Amino acid sequence: MKQFLITTAGVFAGLVLFLIGVPFLLIVMAAGAAKPAPTPSHAVLELDLRDPLTDQDPINPFASFGRRSMSVMSVIETLDRAGKDGKVKALLVRLPDGGMAPAAADEIRLALKKFRAAGKPVFAHSQGLYPSGVVTSTYMLGASADELWMQPGASFQAVGISSEDVFLKRAFDKYGVKADYEQRYEFKNAVNPYLYSDYTPAHREAQLSWMGSVYGSALANAATDRKLTPEALRTNLEAGPYLAEEALKLRLIDKVGQVKEIETAALAKAGKDSELVSFEKYMRASRERVHKPGPAIAIVEGEGAIVTGHDGSTNPFSASSSMYSDDISEALYDAIEDKDVKAIVFRVSSPGGSDTASEQILAAVRAAKAAKKPVVVSMGTYAASGGYWVSSEASAIVAHPTTLTGSIGVFGGKFAVG
Repeated sequence: MKQFLITTAGVFAGLVLFLIGVPFLLIVMAAGAAKPAPTPSHAVLELDLRDPLTDQDPINPFASFGRRSMSVMSVIETLDRAGKDGKVKALLVRLPDGGMAPAAADEIRLALKKFRAAGKPVFAHSQGLYPSGVVTSTYMLGASADELWMQPGASFQAVGISSEDVFLKRAFDKYGVKADYEQRYEFKNAVNPYLYSDYTPAHREAQLSWMGSVYGSALANAATDRKLTPEALRTNLEAGPYLAEEALKLRLIDKVGQVKEIETAALAKAGKDSELVSFEKYMRASRERVHKPGPAIAIVEGEGAIVTGHDGSTNPFSASSSMYSDDISEALYDAIEDKDVKAIVFRVSSPGGSDTASEQILAAVRAAKAAKKPVVVSMGTYAASGGYWVSSEASAIVAHPTTLTGSIGVFGGKFAVG
């Protein structure tokens, strides 16, 4: 009986390897061997922002098999190439229904404006704007297009932004749980939901401060692009929600139409025999990162929570990201030792994390400066707490108006039951 079970398990394992491993190997081989289709002579790129955006491309080469996603950095780089490509005549952007990360929307907006400055029109289409996340940032991005369309009957609910926290102190008291935490100092509010039953004055001040800043920035940019005053735009937005037809009358959008109609309009603008091309396919076909000898600027990227160690992910399809201190510092030291590297751009998009991991990365930044290699930090959506720590001693820091940044302290503690 034992031998039978062993044999059965072996056959089952073999079948799994054959049914999963072999097709996977064939897919990888086909993907590596296939040549991307050439770009048509009159192309309209279709950029779909409805899928989640990361800040940077995942290091794992198989991550794209598991899910559709693009990074803010890849979108910006591809738009820059497309603006210089004579075959690309226009761009169609599909907007998400909810909010976008404010700094990501800021960066893509600037890339769209640069694309338009090359004499290439941008069309944006929305199937509805709903009050989830920072929806005003999504509207701001759509407002930067030459034409902003909305589907007939769609809901326009870019009426402001909100944020909420769940406070657990009363529940803990009821069930005898004590959150024994220390925080330095009052603005380090990550553990406040465990310690209090409502917002402290400092917590409320912090929340309202960043929310007001993000909202005001989005309103100002959208008002400029829509040729309205910020006051007039704010009044109209906050008097909503509206249907698409009402938003059109208020000059919040340019046209009402289905997806097929805006595709037809974009193709007509691009000229005879124009074709729609997936932005992702164009991105992969046009990407060229050829190392050229001579002076160079190294780019070191870090996204996600800051943790110690190396990235030892066992899931080949994982697209999750963390800033592993060994990996980031090693990349910085490699740039220091490379004689061709004259400066380093350090891209940071992190809400923070381990203090010791942050200090390890910062030590590498200091070493680069000591080696006479300037380090310029480019901040993404976040560079908070440890994210600001690793940036703080750079030669220069470049952040967007809506990047959430700042070093606000530390916390630590435990839960005690009984």
